[in-house]
Amino acid sequence: MLINPDRPKEAEYTSNWVMCLYVAGQTPKSLAAIANLHRLCNKYLAGQFQIEIIDLLEYPELAEGDNIIAVPTLVRKRPGSVRKIIGNISDIERTLAALQIDAIVY
Repeated sequence: MLINPDRPKEAEYTSNWVMCLYVAGQTPKSLAAIANLHRLCNKYLAGQFQIEIIDLLEYPELAEGDNIIAVPTLVRKRPGSVRKIIGNISDIERTLAALQIDAIVY
């Protein structure tokens, strides 16, 4: 897990799946989103993912880059085009579909 305001450039990512989770402090929703994302990635993308967590209370200027308007928001940066999910990502099947993680992966 990366918690880093000096965001890597796209070419510096080393994982197949790259996700950025925007949160606002240590609220119950933020903590749930972090836990749910880790659980999902460990189960369905084991060894193939990189997560960056951005706390917008500490780095509010980073919201503009991904056009974040609500938190928590998950941004899938790789593979494919950018996809966003708003909420604590507790519905695993819906999240898998939104991230386009299909049966081939797991």
